[in-house]
Amino acid sequence: MAQNIYDQPDFFAGYSQLGRSVQGLDGAPEWPALRAMLPPMANRRVVDLGCGFGWFCRWARGQGAAEVLGLDLSERMLARARAATVDTAIRYERADLERLALPGGRFDLAYSSLALHYVEDAARLFAEVHQALVPGGDFAFSAEHPIYMAPSRPGWSADASGRKVWPLDRYLVEGPRTTDWLARGVVKHHRTIGTTLNGLIAAGFTIRRVEEFCPTPAQIAARPELAEELERPMFLLVSARRAGGSPSEA
Repeated sequence: MAQNIYDQPDFFAGYSQLGRSVQGLDGAPEWPALRAMLPPMANRRVVDLGCGFGWFCRWARGQGAAEVLGLDLSERMLARARAATVDTAIRYERADLERLALPGGRFDLAYSSLALHYVEDAARLFAEVHQALVPGGDFAFSAEHPIYMAPSRPGWSADASGRKVWPLDRYLVEGPRTTDWLARGVVKHHRTIGTTLNGLIAAGFTIRRVEEFCPTPAQIAARPELAEELERPMFLLVSARRAGGSPSEA
């Protein structure tokens, strides 16, 4: 089973204070770029892998999705999602992405936000998602960028001008990395961009778009702390499609 860090009280309390937890999708700086990768939601059957508080599930329904299934390992996250949702077309279920089993050909869109870096066996998950999509179905996700996950300790240093420098620590050595973020001992699974993209291709996906998130000048003007993201990408955004046709418009 994957590490269930989100059910630890201290971690959950800290996570609940983040901008993306309080403001929802609008509090996530990468959301506009990820949203641009999504197909139209109208009449789509959607599964959200690592749904958290259910922000995307509710957004998808608001955009016309026919039904949405939100999956998460954390009971605390699911309880918050259920409390914020009054819509019988949205269901929330507990699921471990390491052991995920989805019905074949059931969904038009699989979506995941900042959950896949907690998954050790991404190849298995990609294959499971592929078989769960209809021909022409889409898979769009964000994850921590592997460059962000592999900085040298203590994370960064300063050059002669005082600007932050982010040297890497064994970028090509894949596997678990333990970090202290909101709590001690958080385990994330480092893999290169090549491994991620080749894993999708091996599962049968066609890669449609890849973004290494960069904040816009307008975002930096509104939130000056985002200027730090110009030094190294924090998020990897990917859109892929199962071949074989287009999801039904009905």
